[in-house]
Amino acid sequence: MYTDITQAAKQAVSELIEAAGLCSGDLFVVGCSTSEVGGERIGKGSSIDIAHALWDGIAPLLEEKGIYLAAQCCEHLNRAVILEEAAATKFGYEPVNVVPQPKAGGSFATTVYERMDAPVAVENVKAKAGIDIGGTLIGMQLKAVAVPVRLSIDTIGKAHILCARTRPKFIGGTRAHYDESRL
Repeated sequence: MYTDITQAAKQAVSELIEAAGLCSGDLFVVGCSTSEVGGERIGKGSSIDIAHALWDGIAPLLEEKGIYLAAQCCEHLNRAVILEEAAATKFGYEPVNVVPQPKAGGSFATTVYERMDAPVAVENVKAKAGIDIGGTLIGMQLKAVAVPVRLSIDTIGKAHILCARTRPKFIGGTRAHYDESRL
């Protein structure tokens, strides 16, 4: 089971990186219910083992590409986000003082906090792309114009996934012209 979760997470993130055109230095947000991945209702079956399997599929791929991982916590921490201190500094996010736990932050955010080199929590981010695993509502962590992305898979474990990339806002009205490469 865990190997399948790791592989599905890696495949989904790989496809989303490609679809979003992410580059080194970009920010990628993951919202995750390990309960949903395991077939339970969100918040009812948090699993560190599932979180570890997801980490194994997501984190090495993002690190290899130089993309910053941001892990959204659950509602008990107001959907705070865990990321490396270097990313918080780069993007100008002010750290807050909280350490996620499986039942207050979620198992995935807890795993991310434990495995990052210098983790910090921030109140929110503006990521260029992200994956919502199990209905955790990551929209608040994305840049202003989110565009849904369909992948070749739509679940990880038992959890449905929703993905998005972002694009710059269109401004100017009927006479405006747009850079096609930014759509």
